[in-house]
Amino acid sequence: MTRPKNIFLLAIVWMSSALVLAGCSNKKEAPKGGGKPNTLSAKGYVVTAGSFSEMYAASGSLLPNEEIDILPEIAGRVTGIHFKEGSYVQKGQLLVQLYDQEIRALLQKLKAQKQLQQNTETRQKALVDIGGISKQEYETTQTQIQSIDADIALAEAQLRATKIIAPFSGTIGIRNISEGAVVTPSTTITTLQQTNPLKMDFDIPDRYRNNVGAGKEVLFSVTGVKDTLTGKISAVDPGADVVTRTIRVRATVSNAGDKLVAGSFAHVMVPLESDDDAILIPSQSVIPTTKDKLVAVVRGGKVSMTKVQLGTRTADQVEILGGLNPGDTILTTGLMQAKDGMDVVVTGM
Repeated sequence: MTRPKNIFLLAIVWMSSALVLAGCSNKKEAPKGGGKPNTLSAKGYVVTAGSFSEMYAASGSLLPNEEIDILPEIAGRVTGIHFKEGSYVQKGQLLVQLYDQEIRALLQKLKAQKQLQQNTETRQKALVDIGGISKQEYETTQTQIQSIDADIALAEAQLRATKIIAPFSGTIGIRNISEGAVVTPSTTITTLQQTNPLKMDFDIPDRYRNNVGAGKEVLFSVTGVKDTLTGKISAVDPGADVVTRTIRVRATVSNAGDKLVAGSFAHVMVPLESDDDAILIPSQSVIPTTKDKLVAVVRGGKVSMTKVQLGTRTADQVEILGGLNPGDTILTTGLMQAKDGMDVVVTGM
């Protein structure tokens, strides 16, 4: 019985020694200095203040400054077409001539009748003065002359309507009729557009109403033209759309050389507010969290996770409205490893 007891005691002693050695081993693996974090190496960016203009991006359409469909005022047969499709025409230029011989003949007849009545009036006036005829007969002749004058005015208006002229200077479109065709007031002969300058219509949210006004300059670009172009706001709708809550804005755009085409889509940039002391930082420096937006600021060689207030974003930068000051150094890399209070070495800017 003595030998088994000795074996049991040896086993207990062996297990106790193993536990003590394991504890000593764990103590040796702990870092010195009470768990001090490792040093982070990252690139930085020095915050500066500069001029910044907030922009609103909108979609616009280029429109002719003036545009109409050319239609006749009266029905008639086309006897002459005096324009070339796609050409530039001047205001007052004759475009289409309708048959007018019947109206001219009627006008000639009316003028002859008027002359006859005027001669009669002259004779009757002399008779009225000596009591040869009643004053009523004389006044009847005067009324007939006035009636003929009205008929002449109507015929002259119809004669003018047989000449279809350009109401303003511009580019004529494709014609839809041929010489000899009979047209009516519902027949569209062609179109006329004034393309220099052009109009540009676009919509902005109604909260920006106070940021736009007549004379303000806007920027825009169109497909096929490399340069960024400018226009000036000429009008703003007085009310907002009840569905979209947007306001229609119209700008005037120069089109010298006909580089722009009416009907084109335009990417419009509307300057809203300008700040000469704005703070902009690289967008990748902002760390989004569930509650706040943070930036890793370097202070005294350590990382300080600082809450910031964001403003407008650009393609690669974001405006900081609060939380940073000019001269602060922020991290642009190593943000996934950055912790508040961690030692940091800025390796480059």
